[in-house]
Amino acid sequence: MANQSTGLNRIIKAAGYSAKGIKAAWQNEAAFRQEVILAVLAIIVAFSFDFGMLERLFLISSVILVVIVEVLNSAIEAVVDRIGNEYHELSGRAKDMGSAAVFLAVILALFIWVTIIGSHFIR
Repeated sequence: MANQSTGLNRIIKAAGYSAKGIKAAWQNEAAFRQEVILAVLAIIVAFSFDFGMLERLFLISSVILVVIVEVLNSAIEAVVDRIGNEYHELSGRAKDMGSAAVFLAVILALFIWVTIIGSHFIR
């Protein structure tokens, strides 16, 4: 019998796992919900003004990147918490590094937004 985990079937299964992950993040992570809401608002703003195609692409991509990194950070935290509740230096380091990744993504998004909006409206 042929492997059922190839081609279209594999893609459908992967999409289902992804949907479960997004649902879990929405249900369990307040930061994810807040960042998704801010991303939606930012996307509305990006389409509300006369930005060029590349400007709009950078604006939207930067806020979506924050959401992506938040999902990865939440996954790291879930795995660390699954291992145990006792403090371990490596567990703390993993959580701190995940948090730092989110922070850096937010800083990048802010830099992009300030640069594009500043160059667009302050002339």
